[in-house]
Amino acid sequence: MNRDKQINMYFVKKITSILIIPLLVFVLISGCSFSDEQNEMPVKVAIAWSNQQDSYSFQSTLKAVKAAGAEPVVLDMVRSYDLSYDDSGNILGSKDENGILISQAAKLVKCNTYQNSNIKDVIKDYKCVIFPGGSDICPTLYYNEQPWHGIIGDTNYSAERDVSDYLLMSYCLENDIPSLCICRGMQLLSIVSGATMIQDIGQYLESQGIIDSNMHRDPNKKIFVSHDVNVISHDSLLYKISNEDVIRKVPSWHHQIVENVNGTRLVVNALSITDGIPIIEGVERADKKFVIGV
Repeated sequence: MNRDKQINMYFVKKITSILIIPLLVFVLISGCSFSDEQNEMPVKVAIAWSNQQDSYSFQSTLKAVKAAGAEPVVLDMVRSYDLSYDDSGNILGSKDENGILISQAAKLVKCNTYQNSNIKDVIKDYKCVIFPGGSDICPTLYYNEQPWHGIIGDTNYSAERDVSDYLLMSYCLENDIPSLCICRGMQLLSIVSGATMIQDIGQYLESQGIIDSNMHRDPNKKIFVSHDVNVISHDSLLYKISNEDVIRKVPSWHHQIVENVNGTRLVVNALSITDGIPIIEGVERADKKFVIGV
């Protein structure tokens, strides 16, 4: 580890009172030596575009960036030239009745990634990106593509955001742009990296003969539930940042989960145990400078 990174890591470990997400943001920006030292301008951190910018998860991300001493800048939508959009940015002719990207369109996005898009106009010269939490990702974009899970209460899809995020993530990974991927962002990182996915924890546990204990999401979708997360590798970025074997009382809202990272460049850094079943709670890309999902 070079001297600058040693100093950054030492400083990070001294900030014991700060929450884990602002702490991760701090490490993200500390690992990038691109601040304007002459003008003492704050580091600008790119935030992936969302169709729900007034949501709690999105606004919390902006607050976390500011708490870490940086300036959040929300990016424009990344658009695929393989798809048709109206003047408002809505995808035309490629969504089903639930707003899910149809299989043919999803294949175009997965095959062509950012190569046929407006990514260069969107990313400009930003040098780190955060992918915030949000709604479910279209199952047609999974490496293990699936039909919709059929849960009536879970149809809050945005094909526009999914496509934008997929293209941006593929660009960031190929160009080794430091990225922090939170909640939905972690699922996205896993999907783009080729992991297999599970759409609903409850359905998955039932298939294992287990009644869902609602450990990961309030069934009424009104409050966060919390549970402990085990950091499973001392070599991981997550451990070096948190210096904890167990991160306790982690707020949780998700019901999509990463099933398997075999055959990918992802490394699992954190797990929780739900009724005896290990659930992946964190991943990172060891082949990149700083790409972590929590």
